[in-house]
Amino acid sequence: MAKKASKKVAKKAAPKKAAKAAKKVVKKAAAPKKAAPKKAAAPKKAAAPKKAAKRKPNAAFMKPMTPSPALADVIGSKPVPRTEVIKKIWEYIKKNSLQDKKNKRMINADAKLKVVFAGKTQVSMFDLAKIVNNNVK
Repeated sequence: MAKKASKKVAKKAAPKKAAKAAKKVVKKAAAPKKAAPKKAAAPKKAAAPKKAAKRKPNAAFMKPMTPSPALADVIGSKPVPRTEVIKKIWEYIKKNSLQDKKNKRMINADAKLKVVFAGKTQVSMFDLAKIVNNNVK
C-alpha cells in the first residue's frame, strides 16, 4: 500500500505546480502596461534635393573609329564612336529583319553582314562587340 500512496501524492503534486504557473502567467498578463511618454514632435527639416551626378562616358568609347571597308558598306565610311557603330549595325539588322525569329539573340547574316561576320551565317548578339572591335581602326 505504500506504493499506492506515493503514486497518489505524485499525481496530486503535478496539477498544483501547473496551477501555480498558470496563475503567474495570468498575473503578468493582467498587469497594466505603462504608457510611453509622447515626445514633442520636432519640426522636420526639408531635405536638400540631391543632384544626380551625370556619369562621364569613357573617352575610349567616344573616340571616332574608322570602319573597315566591309563594315563601311553597312554603316558608312565616316569615322564614328564604337557606341554609334553598334547602334548603326542594330538599325541595319532591324531594317532588314535579320534577327532570328525563334531565337531573338541570334543575328542572321545577309550578303553585306556575312563579310563583316567573317563568313559566318549566324552570330550571337553577344559576339557583336567583338566583331565590331575586329572591324574598326
